[in-house]
Amino acid sequence: MIGFGKAGKAVASVILQHPDMELVWVLRRSDVLEKRSVAEFLGVSPATGTDATIHSIEHVDIEQFLDEYPVDGIIDFSPASGIYTYGRAAARRGITIISAVSHYAEAEKELLAELARETVVFWSPNITLGVNYLLFAGKFLKKIAPWADIEVVEEHFKQKQGVSGTALKIAEALEVNISDINSVRAGGIVGRHEVIFGFPYQTVRLIHESISREAFGNGVIFAAQNLKGLANGLYDFEDILLPYFSTGKN
Repeated sequence: MIGFGKAGKAVASVILQHPDMELVWVLRRSDVLEKRSVAEFLGVSPATGTDATIHSIEHVDIEQFLDEYPVDGIIDFSPASGIYTYGRAAARRGITIISAVSHYAEAEKELLAELARETVVFWSPNITLGVNYLLFAGKFLKKIAPWADIEVVEEHFKQKQGVSGTALKIAEALEVNISDINSVRAGGIVGRHEVIFGFPYQTVRLIHESISREAFGNGVIFAAQNLKGLANGLYDFEDILLPYFSTGKN
């Protein structure tokens, strides 16, 4: 895992407690927790019995590091610039990249596409399963009723700056003007997104609320499990959710 902020810590905790997943290492910029046990720091017992160690990116050569500590995939909860630190080295080794970075500039998006020619790359600004189901369902409803009025509301903790990456993605997918996104900043709200479809005689509301950041961990595990065996390429949640929307009538 790259990054060990609030979301990274929550995801690490979920992975450590999953019987089919193994967290090998955490790489972060600060050296404050360097060489510490992740499980010990988080106060959890690894389900597989294998613990992970925290390393500082300031003290490693990424090429040597990835050879010394080989992994199947890298989960990125770092700032947007983090992809430049490990991206090409990971792609050359065929390591799956799962990015949960909220915002990427065009340059980073182009780099993701470049890396996807060598390995499996997955990017989701919000990696919770529920919010991506909301997005998927919203697109279906818009297709059914393109004339409905649509409003997007996003709520987050007081300190969060700017419009959430998830709200921007929802607005883009549903063709809602970014300036029309309604943002609320209050208290310690982890994250709440609502899409309101206004019909003449009824209203449909699609709501997703993150109760805790551990929800990101469930999304990471779902993505990792569904990316297995896929060809090199750039994927998002829609790609791995689509097969589940087949009714499979017999």
